[in-house]
Amino acid sequence: MDGEEIERSAALERRHWWYAARRALVRRTVADWPAGRAIDVGCGMGGNTAVLREMGWQAVGVEFSPTGVAIAASRGIPVVRGDGRNLPVADASVDLVMSTDAWEHIDDDVAVARETARVLRPGGRALVAVPAGMALWSGHDVALGHVRRYERDELAERVSGAGLVIEDLWSWNVLLRPVVRARRRNKNAPESEMEAVNPILNAGLRAAVGLERVLPVRRLPGVSLVVVARKP
Repeated sequence: MDGEEIERSAALERRHWWYAARRALVRRTVADWPAGRAIDVGCGMGGNTAVLREMGWQAVGVEFSPTGVAIAASRGIPVVRGDGRNLPVADASVDLVMSTDAWEHIDDDVAVARETARVLRPGGRALVAVPAGMALWSGHDVALGHVRRYERDELAERVSGAGLVIEDLWSWNVLLRPVVRARRRNKNAPESEMEAVNPILNAGLRAAVGLERVLPVRRLPGVSLVVVARKP
């Protein structure tokens, strides 16, 4: 993702339904885990890193883009510039590696998964979220600099291939997948969907994603995939 796109996202991040729903996902997922040391790989502007810190984690963002590093630092979030393929972190030194919507930007995601496993302590967890399904590939992916969208088996292979044990793998943003598919008809022309949304619509979209918590839709195709894995 280029600097201009990061700046646009930063302006939307606090209120936009998608970012808010993703922060809620992080909170729910880690709620019962004992807080410890964490890194947020590909932290962007640091919104999810901040969630971990609010929950008591000693969390540091790792971000490749200088623009993302500058924005996160301006918000008081500890952040270092680094590459997910070669993390500036010691072996077996963290309890959680989180990476939300970052792996799809990196050509060698096998290296990213391997580095995730390397820096985790035994018993430590990885929380990874990625965009799902090449059937949804569109100009939005092009605009954001995505290399791929993931199929369920592909993500599972990357994670388990790095030596991590998958605890759960589920679809997210399932109810809105038909809307997203209908909207993303232009496959190649760059066209980001990160834009301001009418407040009423914004609230409705956030509610739709939140409804998935009580519906049996985790195994159905969604807009994103989420995996939790543990280092043996």
